[in-house]
Amino acid sequence: MAARIVIGTCSWADAGFVADWYPKGLPAAQRLPFYAERFEGVEINSSFYAVPERAQAQHWAQVTPAGFSFDVKLHRLLSRHAAALDSLPPELRDEARTNERGRVQLTPELERGVLDRVIEAVAPLERAGKLRALLLQLSPAFSPRRHELAELDPLIERLAPRRVAIELRNRDWVGEERVRATLDHLADRGAVFVCVDAPPGDHHTLMPPIDAVTRDDLAYVRAHGRNTDGYLRGRSVAERFGWVYSDDELNELAGRVRNLAADTEEVRVMFNNNRSNDAPLAARRMREIFGQPPGALARPEEAQLRLA
Repeated sequence: MAARIVIGTCSWADAGFVADWYPKGLPAAQRLPFYAERFEGVEINSSFYAVPERAQAQHWAQVTPAGFSFDVKLHRLLSRHAAALDSLPPELRDEARTNERGRVQLTPELERGVLDRVIEAVAPLERAGKLRALLLQLSPAFSPRRHELAELDPLIERLAPRRVAIELRNRDWVGEERVRATLDHLADRGAVFVCVDAPPGDHHTLMPPIDAVTRDDLAYVRAHGRNTDGYLRGRSVAERFGWVYSDDELNELAGRVRNLAADTEEVRVMFNNNRSNDAPLAARRMREIFGQPPGALARPEEAQLRLA
């Protein structure tokens, strides 16, 4: 298996991590360096809520070791989620239009403006060789009944040559009659299809375990846990994504990763079961499964923990 397998979590600063994983009393400024001693990659989740400052990205590049890499989640407006005016970069707010509920209306001009701010913000990560992908986690409302994948083409083109990983969250895109066209569209545009480990079920927001490589240099897997009821009805992040992966489940997921690794140069596996310390413990165990050094225990009590 020649592909590099990079395993991490979807954020390093979740409240659950701070409460239950990082050493008690660890200063906030030391969390990313501590995380980067144990994992080789991470998703930046805060960028979904606000485009980061360039200086912030410069700091992230400086405090992480050579070989560490980031995926940057694109702003929620770009992924067709509801976004408030104050989530935009200040210089773009005057030109933005809002609906009667105060939600920003996405226009081609505003999309270009936000994308330009993203490109500027991530430049320090690019220069350091630490940017892997820009993640577009689409709203479940982005469905083939109301949208076309071609709507995303201007975004992919403006971000080129940076790699865009697209996570579809409406299963109608990968139904039996449509999946080939969906994958071909992404491959033709050089976008990465995000494979998921998600709760079982046939609700339109529950994506099936479809594994596909649409770029020969990168595949992407996001593990959301398998709590169907919580995912569909939970109100908090912990309720929706809380899940302790068993060894059997992790080995099953590892088999999927190995299959992807046969067709690409790098597979990124990011755990999004971000309740408490569920994600870093699952990611640590997955590193062990792949024969990677799991790093020192974050807390002494982890020595007694066993996955269910």
